[in-house]
Amino acid sequence: MEKLIITCALTGAEVTKEDHPRLPVTPDEIAQAAYEAYLAGASIVHIHGRLEDGTPTQDKEVYREIIEKIRAKCEIIIQVSTGGAVGMTAEERIQPVTLRPEMATLTTGTVNFGQDVFMNTPSDIEQFAKTLSQYGVKPELEIFDVGMIHNGLRLLKKGLIQEPLHFDFVMGVPGGIPATPKNLLHMVESIPPNATWSVAGVGRAQLPMATMAILLGGHVRVGLEDNIYYTKGVLAESNAQLVERVVRIAKELGREVASPKDARKILGLLSHS
Repeated sequence: MEKLIITCALTGAEVTKEDHPRLPVTPDEIAQAAYEAYLAGASIVHIHGRLEDGTPTQDKEVYREIIEKIRAKCEIIIQVSTGGAVGMTAEERIQPVTLRPEMATLTTGTVNFGQDVFMNTPSDIEQFAKTLSQYGVKPELEIFDVGMIHNGLRLLKKGLIQEPLHFDFVMGVPGGIPATPKNLLHMVESIPPNATWSVAGVGRAQLPMATMAILLGGHVRVGLEDNIYYTKGVLAESNAQLVERVVRIAKELGREVASPKDARKILGLLSHS
């Protein structure tokens, strides 16, 4: 099997300091959390921006500061969110891509998101794909349900994205695909054989889905964006603690963990400057 790529989703747009006092929110906190995740074994960090009061933002200047601070600390792959927060316009959401990070998310459909709706119209999805291509940013196709895989493959057929494709199956969001072994297998079997994939299990699904991905030859996303608990009712100490657990399980199961350099090779990224 390929070495295991671990992505750490540090902050997100929904979790607050009230939910978890150690959630990284400021650029300095996010950069430190990224560095700790890197030391723990993550090779990608998925980042969201926040304003000083904790409000989600896609302001590219906030992202610029975060990216510069992370790059000053380590060589981890930086993946920006283009999801932002529910209710943001497409124009707001795409801003960080203009900073030319190595990767960015690209959600390929609309999904009910708890009590909200995460809206992605076909025209917005195509425009996002064009913008990522324009700035040389590799998309991670964010898949909340099976139909979104086929939407992503349509982008490939239209020449808007290039192979090798990388998918992230986000499972367990209320309104999206439930996080079950059967559903994960179906998703994996629905993508091209030369594509790579990771799974982001939400809440209590994080650990079982991560373990399945390790066994199936996929990759793993963990972090406080998706799950603030380490065990039932016990908050995780940090993003790094969640990464450390995946590293430990992977070693027990005989799966080597990828460095950022390994991950760049697996994902077909250009060499890191």
